[in-house]
Amino acid sequence: MPELPEVEVVRRGIADWATGRVITAVDVHDERSLRRHEPRIPAGPESAVGTPPPLGEDFRTRLVGRLLETPQRRGKYLWIPLGPSPADEGPSTSQDAASTATARPAVPVAEEQPSALLVHLGMSGQVLVEDRDAPVEKHLKISLDLSPRAGAPEQLRFVDQRIFGGMQVSPLVPADHWSGAVPAPVVHIAPDPFEDLVSSEGPAAEETAAERLFRALRRRRSGLKRSLLDQTLISGIGNIYADEALWRARLHFARRTETITRAEAGRVLAAAREVMEEALAAGGTSFDALYVNVNGASGYFDRSLAAYGQEGRPCPRCAGTPRAGVIRRTAFMGRSSYWCPTCQPRPRRGRW
Repeated sequence: MPELPEVEVVRRGIADWATGRVITAVDVHDERSLRRHEPRIPAGPESAVGTPPPLGEDFRTRLVGRLLETPQRRGKYLWIPLGPSPADEGPSTSQDAASTATARPAVPVAEEQPSALLVHLGMSGQVLVEDRDAPVEKHLKISLDLSPRAGAPEQLRFVDQRIFGGMQVSPLVPADHWSGAVPAPVVHIAPDPFEDLVSSEGPAAEETAAERLFRALRRRRSGLKRSLLDQTLISGIGNIYADEALWRARLHFARRTETITRAEAGRVLAAAREVMEEALAAGGTSFDALYVNVNGASGYFDRSLAAYGQEGRPCPRCAGTPRAGVIRRTAFMGRSSYWCPTCQPRPRRGRW
């Protein structure tokens, strides 16, 4: 499943290609990708009381004519705040009027409160920017036509082979996110390792995030990796980057959280940020063709993994030393954990 770096790569791609453009048409090719979307119950004498419209119809109505603002992210969740069409505010010049004429919706869109297009990639979701006449992907689920921009593709496409992901229009609610709001389904998700660095700068930001993680871990009675994977404690870290961060921090995945010190919590946080920053620079981690960026290109951080997936290989850190370790794999929560027995000593009384 895509983790924070992969979702951030997609967010940046959407920001580059779609921010400031208006949705002019929506095609829903498979309503299974809208299963999380909650349609609004229409009001007025023309509608059956309490009967919501079909998913595709409601999704389309609430998007056509809306402006795509700067996309946001918390952990693995990605959303695009929706603003009014520039045409609704009235063009300032005749040139502006011509450029926005095609973006004006046939039916005015009204939202009771600020909303966003929430995108969940799931196991295999892809957000692609394509020309309208580009070949249709086999697993294309939703396509959004965008207002013209010189040199930019005309469509935003959601492709999903396994259909664990999806799109939905969701109200924005006040939250501790740096933007001030998150979609309602994301309210329970904890801040991710980078949020303090975005909202403030300097040692104070680092101290705030490290102390928050330390206190959250000490309140737990669980294993360290199990807690890092809990998106209500810290978001964005999945199986791959948890193993890599713990390897860099020299901590075993089964360490009891109530024994973690402030210094160790700080090491884990710093290691998570470090490895995810490197993954971002490499475009993310791709083990197959299911994760790609908005241009369809795969990431290549899998070539730099030190622990995850490296069972039986010498530990990159202690290889060549008298106590050189070999990376081991241990079954964990239906998945696997990879660790070095030399660098990450197994705890006597771990929580598995």
